[in-house]
Amino acid sequence: MIDPDGFRPNVGIVLMHPDGRVFWARRVRRDGWQFPQGGMNTDETPLEAMYRELREETGLLPEHVSVLGATPGWLRYRLPQRAIRRNDRIVCVGQKQVWFLLQFTGEEAHLRLDLTDKPEFDHWRWVDFWYPLEHVVMFKRGVYASALRHLAKYARQVAGAQAIPQVALETRTRSRRPQHRRRNAEQARGRDDGGAG
Repeated sequence: MIDPDGFRPNVGIVLMHPDGRVFWARRVRRDGWQFPQGGMNTDETPLEAMYRELREETGLLPEHVSVLGATPGWLRYRLPQRAIRRNDRIVCVGQKQVWFLLQFTGEEAHLRLDLTDKPEFDHWRWVDFWYPLEHVVMFKRGVYASALRHLAKYARQVAGAQAIPQVALETRTRSRRPQHRRRNAEQARGRDDGGAG
């Protein structure tokens, strides 16, 4: 199911340990790590899709988690050009996602990556809440930042402000903006390094 703009509806899952660390998994036969995520079926709500994907990708059931929060509306990312299959009947240019923050309430033995014929992941670990922002593939970083920024307030209610520090994301965001604005201003005045001046 792809929308008229070419985005596939999808759900993302941030599974959080009560201490504030999050579930981070390595994709099968790839070096990339990410949060669990997956496409929605036409007859599913985002919540139903989330529980299905949770079971398929982590082995967890609804009784192993509690929903702490979700992002409002869709967050979108575009696929890199090399990943867009142009010979498909309907071209998918990216994903639009609703993200859920789940508190892990089960036992680690409940986490099973091998419940389906084609597992998504082959290894997992707990990482600091903001760690994924600098370690997910580049084209997903904006969506991860938006999702984690929104979900952090719910995470702090469980893990506390020390486990989910405010500064981690704000510092990164602030340090990048001035350079971006300065570069745009220079280009507007025709003084970028590539111009004849």
